[in-house]
Amino acid sequence: MAGNMLANYVQVYVMLPLDVVSVDNKFEKGDEIRAQLKKLTEAGVDGVMIDVWWGLVEGKGPKAYDWSAYKQVFDLVHEAGLKLQAIMSFHQCGGNVGDVVNIPIPQWVRDVGATDPDIFYTNRGGTRNIEYLTLGVDDQPLFHGRTAVQMYADYMASFRENMKKFLDAGTIVDIEVGLGPAGEMRYPSYPQSQGWVFPGIGEFIYLEADFKAAAAKAGHPEWELPDDAGEYNDTPEKTQFFKDNGTYLTEKGKFFLSWYSNKLIKHGDKILDEANKVFLGCRVQLAIKISGIHWWYRVPNHAAELTAGYYNLDDRDGYRTIARMLTRHHASMNFTCAEMRDSEQSEEAKSAPEELVQQVLSAGWREGLHVACENALGRYDATAYNTILRNARPKGINKNGPPEHKLFGFTYLRLSNELLEGQNYATFQTFVEKMHANLGHDPSVDPVAPLERSKPEMPIEMILKAAQPKLEPFPFDKNTDLPVKDHTDVGDEVLVAPV
Repeated sequence: MAGNMLANYVQVYVMLPLDVVSVDNKFEKGDEIRAQLKKLTEAGVDGVMIDVWWGLVEGKGPKAYDWSAYKQVFDLVHEAGLKLQAIMSFHQCGGNVGDVVNIPIPQWVRDVGATDPDIFYTNRGGTRNIEYLTLGVDDQPLFHGRTAVQMYADYMASFRENMKKFLDAGTIVDIEVGLGPAGEMRYPSYPQSQGWVFPGIGEFIYLEADFKAAAAKAGHPEWELPDDAGEYNDTPEKTQFFKDNGTYLTEKGKFFLSWYSNKLIKHGDKILDEANKVFLGCRVQLAIKISGIHWWYRVPNHAAELTAGYYNLDDRDGYRTIARMLTRHHASMNFTCAEMRDSEQSEEAKSAPEELVQQVLSAGWREGLHVACENALGRYDATAYNTILRNARPKGINKNGPPEHKLFGFTYLRLSNELLEGQNYATFQTFVEKMHANLGHDPSVDPVAPLERSKPEMPIEMILKAAQPKLEPFPFDKNTDLPVKDHTDVGDEVLVAPV
């Protein structure tokens, strides 16, 4: 029986603090982290996730990598007997929800931007975003002779070389490749640093020369980038582009949205191909993160998703296309907002996190991927944990073997003293137990096979076939069959913050 039940076990990881390595690339919190890892181990947690900041490791100059602080952290994780998910964080920390420290991308890279500001994403008003390099420089050798993709590949190769001990020992099991702001595969369409507030629709990013060339090639040299899509904090109906029967439904609008979202898919595809070459043969899984843009999901235009680069409409699946691209690299998909209930959201945002989670998870499963999830906001209450449990096994436990669907893993955001104290810790321990299907901690669950080489490049037409018809999500039960009992009084606070 226990053998059959083990197929229902969902691994639980905990995200380490953003500043576990200091802004000057030192590890000064050894005793504190060691004590916290001990408590995680006692709670039965499977592993931890960590941002490996490009701005710290290669901060001193091109290829002047310094991994020493991260090696010290990884040693502690290894000693604690925990597994490790490492994020290749090619973005800036600071300016997004929950960012408590400021770690920019390397100064020598930003210096290139001083003379060539087009290395950064730019909105229609001309404002640059320095969180992450634009995908427009993926193949341009502007960085001391290297392209952006070469910089990312070299960084990952140096990581593999320097962290060989932890890769060989099976400590590192997951490499999540950052592909945009906040480490997510998206455009910086809703930057708080530029005045965006929830639930604004965000703004399209401008890649003008590129669009003009694509439009001309399609026989429409007269087409321009949309100038009717509003500003960061507009609502959809205020704009010509997103209103009912708006520009987004015209031939020109559809061409733009396809081009804009396809650019993002090709960007991810290219960098994952490099990651796959680097980690070939390692017992790791490659992963990417997709942003949980749940606001304006309930309206036909899905405006906030579209500006971020997810071409998702009621009759077009903007996530299954991404999932299909991932199949070529044997990569998995990590999604967010696993703890959110629709009932917790404000009416004005037309928000539907539960339906969004169901759509994205179903898209990944239909393409045969491993799918993982995170929570978007810190929560310690049973309601949030029970929502995560429901999403982890949508049709509950199967006592005779694998459940119909299950998450490959869940990562809790994030480690703090508050999580490890009193009632919060007790509730978290129960949650981990339920995720493990009431079985004890078992490090042998879902072993990772050596990474195989990516399959040949998939034509974009093949990827886009996944967009339509848009299928209904798989059925999800309303509530989990293994609930955490509520010991806390959650109160009536309404959570409406973005992801």
